Amino acid sequence: MLKNFLPNEHVTNVFEIRPEELVERGIKGIITDLDNTLVAWDVKEATPEIVQWFKLLDEYDIKVTITSNNKEERVSVFSQPLDTSFIYSARKPLSHAFKKAQKQMNLKKDEIVVVGDQLLTDVLGGNFAGFHTILVVPVVETDGFFTRVNRKVERRILNWMRRKGKITWEE
Repeated sequence: MLKNFLPNEHVTNVFEIRPEELVERGIKGIITDLDNTLVAWDVKEATPEIVQWFKLLDEYDIKVTITSNNKEERVSVFSQPLDTSFIYSARKPLSHAFKKAQKQMNLKKDEIVVVGDQLLTDVLGGNFAGFHTILVVPVVETDGFFTRVNRKVERRILNWMRRKGKITWEE
């Protein structure tokens, strides 16, 4: 069961996810979380670096769907200036939103990666839905209430994985 929490990859931030490398691997789409993956959970708009990263993805014809458990207003205010599709109130880790994003992008599962900062929502949901998952270090160390609870559980899972030799990166 705990293997479902194991991401396929781990990076420090989304900027380590290079579009040219994705294209070489046949990746044409990204399903990404928003809060603490792209920007801090309390930042309303994309930073200039995120705007540039989205432009770079677009230059490589990589589709992006922002998939968040947050409310419509939060996700739409962030996504619309980036001209990217989004799914709000996604109820991750349930797989419905991941499948909906795949359908919107009109891509095969093996052409999509799921990117997020949480094992309990992004990685677990992406793995259950059959996608390649990439865990990123949270943008900031602060979180909303429910995410703080998730982080405590995640630390236990990560410690278990580390003891079993399943992961090699540091938190």
